[in-house]
Amino acid sequence: MALGLNDLFLTPLYLALFYGLAYAVRPRVTNVYTRPYFIPALTLKFIGAISVGLIYTFYYSGGDTINYYNHASLVYQAFGDSFPIGWKLLTTNGYPDPAISKYTSQMFWFGHDSNEYFIVRVAGVCALLDFDTYTVTALIFALLSFSGIWAMYMTFAKIRPAIYKQLGIAVFFIPSVFFWGSGLMKDSLCLGALGWVFYAFYRGAIEKRNILRALLIGGLAAVPLVATKIYILLAFLPPALLWVFNENSARIRNPTLRIAARPLLLGIGGVLGFFAATHLTAGDARFDVDKIGARSKITADYLYEVSQKQEGSGYKLGELDGSIGSIIKLGPQAIVVTLFRPFIWEARNPVMLLSALEAAYFLFFTLRIFYRNGFFRTLRLIASTPILTLCFVFVLVFAVAVGTSTSNFGTLVRYKIPLIPFYMCGLLITESMSQPQRKQAAVKALRPAWR
Repeated sequence: MALGLNDLFLTPLYLALFYGLAYAVRPRVTNVYTRPYFIPALTLKFIGAISVGLIYTFYYSGGDTINYYNHASLVYQAFGDSFPIGWKLLTTNGYPDPAISKYTSQMFWFGHDSNEYFIVRVAGVCALLDFDTYTVTALIFALLSFSGIWAMYMTFAKIRPAIYKQLGIAVFFIPSVFFWGSGLMKDSLCLGALGWVFYAFYRGAIEKRNILRALLIGGLAAVPLVATKIYILLAFLPPALLWVFNENSARIRNPTLRIAARPLLLGIGGVLGFFAATHLTAGDARFDVDKIGARSKITADYLYEVSQKQEGSGYKLGELDGSIGSIIKLGPQAIVVTLFRPFIWEARNPVMLLSALEAAYFLFFTLRIFYRNGFFRTLRLIASTPILTLCFVFVLVFAVAVGTSTSNFGTLVRYKIPLIPFYMCGLLITESMSQPQRKQAAVKALRPAWR
């Protein structure tokens, strides 16, 4: 069992330490408007991290988070036996090595092509810092995730300060995000890393401030994404580059030059996006672009079979034959299932019901915006506003990717959390920009605090 006496005695001590650190950092990363949200949002992440451990221990009786902890415990044990052996276990290239076989033979996630082993390394370092305590390790993951989520929130709030309260709710208080994105899981690190990548793009390429620092932050944040879920980065990079080029072309005052420059900028963005998609995944059996269709089919079929044997939360979109063409064909259905399903009547357990209620709210909010503003007017606003183009293009691309390759609502609720803050913030910004009477006064009143 992951939870023990260490958790009971050490968790309060580490919580006090983490809160002390948070209060010390807060003045440097907040302003007068966002400061009240910092500690409550962090607290919610901590609650999510602990809740994941409790649910996987007492409801599911095991799962990924418990397996990560067990692997990290082996790393902790190795360091206790021999520092050089422990270090070798942390830095191994994943190929068999007699020196560490005593430990790796007990790790079913060990291997040179295992994206789970990156999480094991991080959790192993955490175990060394917290005396191999599950809950504290989960809290550290929540802290790392929160740092990126806060950077994401501050970026959105700086872009649209008039609705900073609503944006805070969208980023921090969506149940599936603070629950699945807080514990000892891949999802927590990836969500935080995506927030930092988003911040780096805005700081370096849009604001053009501290460019070297932004490059360093973006590069470091990309590491866990490349190591664990590179498809998140592949879905984000093309719309992010489009965002950068749209913002910069909009600043060209000469209309003729702006029109002439747009195809060039879009072309550069397309080339860079294609380069990233093909070279970052070259040779990767899981995410190589040439094999992504076949891999999606294998994953979808496997998860559907598992769901049928267990809780029956599987879904079928149609025939996925392993080709890119079949993914595109099923794209509209994948978008609907990712954003708006499971429907309430499809819920099979309490966790799934919460996801269904959340999806129902997304559907209601989306339809309300289209109803109030008009379908084509809303699309024109999205197309003409660079940040909205980023949000919704990323959401659509990512929704197709996870919707076609999952086939299981239980897994989908975890896989889709990177798109939820962007979708909700996109909807909120769209709604606020459709209210011109309030827009100018609110933005002017708040703008000085965000500089």
